[in-house]
Amino acid sequence: MTLAQRALERLQAWPDLTTGQASCGTGRALRSVRDEIVHFHSDRDVDLHLTHRAIQRFQYDLGGSSAIRMVPGSRWVTVLLDCDADVDLLLSLVSIALKAHQTRPPSDLPSGCNFRRVTVLPRTAAGDF
Repeated sequence: MTLAQRALERLQAWPDLTTGQASCGTGRALRSVRDEIVHFHSDRDVDLHLTHRAIQRFQYDLGGSSAIRMVPGSRWVTVLLDCDADVDLLLSLVSIALKAHQTRPPSDLPSGCNFRRVTVLPRTAAGDF
């Protein structure tokens, strides 16, 4: 079982999330009553709809993680799943995203994820260049 499959299986058990096709057309999505929250695009990369406010609030923490990729101006972040800790990070961020979507003001901006906007490269081991 891949890390993405393990994360999807765990999140499907959450009562606030339902599963369906991702609106971008690639992969599975988990959505709340209001919005799509997570897109599982591959065995390794997952897009998470955090909202602008949540991204701004956690910007320095997100930017300091080697598992997170951000696209300027996007309400989504890409989480790279390379180890069990990345799955735990994703689950924590999904919890933050659910809370952020409950309190965010309505918006008519398109909510396109980061699929094909983020280049996913393998992380190097410490000391490798």
